Parts: sequence; C-alpha cells; structure tokens
Amino acid sequence: MVTATLTRIQALQQRLVQAGVNAYVVPSADEHLNEYLPEGKQRRAWLSGFTGSAGDLLVSTTSAHLFVDGRYFEQADKEVDPAQIQVHKLGQPDQKTLVEQVQALAQESPYRLAFDPFTVDVATYREWQKQLPGVELVPVVGNWVDALRGNVSADDTAPVFAVPGEWTAGSVAEKLAWVRQQLRQRGANLLPVTKLDQVAWLLNLRGADIAYNPVFIAYAVVGLEEAWLFTNLQRIPAELKGELAAQVHLMPYEDYERIWPQLAAGSRILLAPAQTTVGTWHLAGTPTWIEAAHPIELLKARKSAAELAGMRAANLKASRAKTRLIHWLLTQIEAGYTLTEAAVAAQLQQFYQQEEGFLGLSFNTIAGAGANSSIVHYGTPDPRRVLRAGELFLLDSGCHFWGGTTDDTRTLIIGDPDGVQRERYTRVLQAHINCARQVFPQGTFGYQLDGITRAQLWQVGLDYNHGTGHGVGAFLNVHEGPNGIHKKASHPLEVGMINSIEPGYYEPGWGGIRIENLYTVVALPAQERPSHLPQTWCGFESLTYIPLDPRLIAWEVLTPDQVQWVKDYHAQVRRVLSLPEEVADWLSTYLGDP
Repeated sequence: MVTATLTRIQALQQRLVQAGVNAYVVPSADEHLNEYLPEGKQRRAWLSGFTGSAGDLLVSTTSAHLFVDGRYFEQADKEVDPAQIQVHKLGQPDQKTLVEQVQALAQESPYRLAFDPFTVDVATYREWQKQLPGVELVPVVGNWVDALRGNVSADDTAPVFAVPGEWTAGSVAEKLAWVRQQLRQRGANLLPVTKLDQVAWLLNLRGADIAYNPVFIAYAVVGLEEAWLFTNLQRIPAELKGELAAQVHLMPYEDYERIWPQLAAGSRILLAPAQTTVGTWHLAGTPTWIEAAHPIELLKARKSAAELAGMRAANLKASRAKTRLIHWLLTQIEAGYTLTEAAVAAQLQQFYQQEEGFLGLSFNTIAGAGANSSIVHYGTPDPRRVLRAGELFLLDSGCHFWGGTTDDTRTLIIGDPDGVQRERYTRVLQAHINCARQVFPQGTFGYQLDGITRAQLWQVGLDYNHGTGHGVGAFLNVHEGPNGIHKKASHPLEVGMINSIEPGYYEPGWGGIRIENLYTVVALPAQERPSHLPQTWCGFESLTYIPLDPRLIAWEVLTPDQVQWVKDYHAQVRRVLSLPEEVADWLSTYLGDP
C-alpha cells in the first residue's frame, strides 16, 4: 500500500540519486539543536511518522532506518511501518547505531553521506569523521526535507517578553559581564549562542515559538565589548526593544548567516562542540578556535538564590495541584464514575490553572492507563481509554509559573493492586529513595549516582531504559544540561543544580511504573570528617511534595531507613502543602501509617 510516508521517502531517495549521494541524515534536532521542535522544523516526524522527541533517521537510496533509545521502543513500534523503515533499538543486542548502519551500507567506494550542517553539532560531526574514515561527508546547502515539504507557516511570530527581575539570576548587563569574564579567562573574544534556552536565559527573555518551551527562535553572539541578537524583531514590543538596544545590537534573524562570518573573521572564538552546529562552525571561516564548555550552559545550570526561590514556589504550586488531582481521581473512581486518560489530563490542567502565576504546561501530559503506562513518553492522552480496576495509571506532568518549571510523576493503582504490582512499585520506590538520600562529595558525576539508583532493581532482575534524571530550567526548558543522572552524565553535580530523580520499570502489555521528584543539589552542614576528606559534601533537597500511593507499597520489602524516609516525606507533604480542608482530611486518611 502506498502511504504518505512511503511517498515522501521515495521522493527524498530520488533527490539523493539526482545529487549523486548515497544517503542523507535527518536528525531529530533543528538549527538550534532543540529537543522539542517548532512545527515547521519537525522534519523527521513529517518524513517517518515517528513523533518522539529523540531519534534520528537515515535514508539511503534503497532503504530507511530510524534509531531510537529505550524511551521510544514501544512508540516506534506503534508509529513506524517496518515494511518502510527499519527501527534500530539502541542498546539492544544486534541493533546498529547510525554510524554502524552507514558502515554496513558503505560497501561501495566512495560512499557519500549528505546532511544539513545546521542540524548537526560539531561533536557529532567529528565522531562521524573518526568512525567513518572511508565515507565522504557532504554538507549541503538548504534542507532537503524542507524542499520536499514546501512552505510551512512561520514559527517565529509569537510575542517575546521579559522575565521580571525578581526571578532572574541577574540583569542582562550582569549576565553579559559574567560571560565576557569567562571569555577573557579562556583567551577568547567571541561566543556564538545557538541554543534557544541559552539565548533566553542570557537576555532574560521568553517566548512561545515552541509548544511547552518558553523560548523564541533566535541566535546571539557575545563579544568582549558588543553583543548581537538575531530574531524576528517585529514581535518585540517597542519599550522592550529600547531596553535591549542598550545592551545588544538587534538584527533580523535572516541576517545571521551574512553577519556571523564578518564578526568571526580574525576573532578568537570559544567553541563548545556539542552546543554549536557545523553550519555555524563552517560559516566562521578560519578564525582561532578555543574549545571549552559553553559558559552560558554552566551559568544557567547553577541556579541563583532568586532562581531557586522561584523553583521552590513553582513546584509547591504544582505539587498542590497534583495532590488535588489524586484526591479528585480516587474519589471519582470510588464513587463509580468512569474516567478516561484525557479527562484526567484535562482536570489536572484545571487544577494547575487555579494556581497563581500559571503560564502553561512544560510538556504534553503523560496519562497512561494499563498497557499505555509502559510507553515511557506516551503521547496525547486518549479520550477513549478508560481507567480500569486493577490497572496501573502513570501520570507524568509539569508546568511553568513565573520563576519556575516543574516535572513530576506518580503511579497509582486503580482499585486494588496485586502482589506483583506492589513488589515492583516498591522496588522502584527503593531505587528512588537510594538516590534521593545519597550524600556525595563535591565533584561527583551523575553517572555514578545512576548506578547507585539502579542497584536494588538490578539485584532482582529489573531495570529501565532511560536516564535516572535530567536537569531542569528555571522557567525554561524542562530538559537542560549539562547536569543529569544517567550513564552519559559527564559533568559533576554542583550546588544549585536541579535534577529529576525518576527510576522506573516498564513491561509492554503489563504496564509501567515511574516515581519522579525534582531535587536541588545542596551543600550539607559541616560534619566531622577525617582530615584527609576536607571537601564539601552534598545531598538532595526535594522540590516536589506529592503523596506516594501507599496501597502500592510493600512495606515489608523496605528497610527501616527506607520506611522512615517515606514517613518523613509524607510528613513534609502534609506540612508544606496548603490544601483545601476536604483534601487535607482525605490525605491524612489516605496516607495513614505503615
């Protein structure tokens, strides 16, 4: 059967033949290396039908291949026709990575691999060069998927607005001074800023060009004396323009590719390979490159006192809304009402909206009932899928408030649990507790805590195919780096950074479990340590206060310390949430004592 996907892939393959190349890479990312994309840049989704937020597509003249990680195994199986696209499940036995698939295809010489250089970062490009020595890498002018897709609506027309100073780490002038200090320390005099959350943080601006992400499409360039912002200037209010003009040159977005090479000529440019596109790198010509971590990425991750205050306030509001939702849901079920995934998601959004300063969701709510709960990044809640007795229900949601962004997950049982559900939920809870209560010396990396978190799951033969945690922005993107708790987390956890802790367990057809809170890294009070261990010790402080489902906890499986952690956590939930009297009374009965 001829489908839209097949027609589109065949059209791209014809373009490959005409251009004399063997394959073309369609990355998940766009020109700003976004995880979540504006509508006009959702090229891989348009071409393949796969809508996950991560996953790259390789189209050769004779085949098509999609590469996804464990978060998207089930989703790819549901959305992709295997007769048209081969799905590669990364990390599974006998599954090829994109590079390995190119190696397998590149039997003829020369083999030419084309790509849009503005959608690939420099670090990835260098890996291709190293691992594909016999392959000619061909950066092309213009995006070939865009050429096939035709005109799409502009994504850069939503208004841009300023963040009130009380919620920022500093003024625009102060932030520019911080960045310039970092450049001088490294002997650089110019910094390209291509990631949208970096631009937004630097200039204390927000927008709505991407659903659920309060950013706007733009480039910025910072020099030692001057700075430039490239965006659609028509959507910036006149008064805000005047304020910005005192700090940066305001330029139309389309001027970036013309002006950036002029700025770069003869400069000493700080290059963060994983944060910079090949297109920006190549456009600069032959300046002096100074490689280092991107200073804005690090400054943004280390939250200031004002940002932490905003995050604490936002997460308390979100916790209250979600606790109210759990009360509503369980009360409705007990009264015999029928609820659907979509109805629960809609009611949760109503509770969020009732909190002061609500600005929108931080991602599309994941409300997975029964077998749908095993789809890690389950899409739009289904208005037809009913919550049924005996099934797990996974609710992963988040929102934006002035000053803060939230992300949390609770797994509930509809009706009464069975022994397997209780045992597996409790194992996931143990993993969460192990990470949440772990103390560690300053300089500890996220990958070290990832293993600690999984340890008790591994002991009973369980695991999960996603990271244990990710960084979160302050009224910014719900996923941010460089910090995280996962196997590739190679930046140390520092005081002021915010991470999720979200272990889980997922079994297709059976269901899924995830327990997620946000935590900030804090320095622990001085403790007696041997003299040869004088460094600062750190731990986690919870930002999320939502009850766990006590019906799913097998208390006999927990250690005494873990039981105490749950008791203490639930005591905090009762103490910090200002709940309506009816909900507070219900919560006391619901939690009880183990």
